[in-house]
Order: sequence, then C-alpha cells, then structure tokens
Amino acid sequence: MNSIAVYALYLASALTFVAALLHYACIAWGAPGFRFLGAGEPMAQMAERGHWYPTFISIVIGTVLVVWAAYALSAAGAIAPLPLQRPILPAIAAVFLLRGIAFPWLKPIFPDNSPLFWLTTSGICLLIGSLYALGTYAVWERL
Repeated sequence: MNSIAVYALYLASALTFVAALLHYACIAWGAPGFRFLGAGEPMAQMAERGHWYPTFISIVIGTVLVVWAAYALSAAGAIAPLPLQRPILPAIAAVFLLRGIAFPWLKPIFPDNSPLFWLTTSGICLLIGSLYALGTYAVWERL
C-alpha cells in the first residue's frame, strides 16, 4: 500500500481523534471550555446554567468524530475493515472539506462564534478533509 496514503490516513485519524477529545473536554471544562474553544457565548451560558444542549452536542459531535477516526485507521490497515468504507470515506472527506470552505455562509447562522474560531476550525477542517481525500484516493482499489 502507498506509504503516503497510510501516513495521510493515520494523521487524519489522529487529528480527528484530537478534535473529538476537545469536544468531550468541553463537557468537563464547562462554560470556560466552550469559551476558550470559541463556541460562542450562548453555548457557554447554557453550559453555565446546566442546560443539556451543550453536553448533548459535544457528545454527538465527539462520537461522530471518533467513528470517523476509526474509518481512517481501518482504511490505513491498522484495524479490521469497517462496513461501507468505499462510500463513507469520501463522504467524510467531503464533509470536512465543505465545512472548511462553507464558513462564510455558516457565520451568519452562528454569529456568536469568534472570527478566530471560524478561521482556525475551517483551516483544520480543510487540512483533515485533504488528508482523508488523499488517503482515500490512494487506497481506493483496496477498499
């Protein structure tokens, strides 16, 4: 297998897993964590009040990211093949890439997120999406 593809998929998995951990960490950090990571003041205030929504969103996003990280590891050959890799891996790459380029249209929907949040997370999403795309393309015949 192409070693560049394997490294791309390992790196995509690691970065995706770190993103999942950051979402889970917000649950433990509470409002300061949401503020520090740029999630917006309404989300931080809900966390301060003990509202269920910030915890729920963090768990859902974190869990999705862990599953996606597992798909990258599976495509790299580090773990057993997961079902539906062929359609799921390009879809993961597309979601990350779309999230990376769509921030100008998403900003008005989430106006309380900081500009630093949008630029940082969009850049990270573009990087991760590119790694998924490169890795998936290189191992496509094996999937």
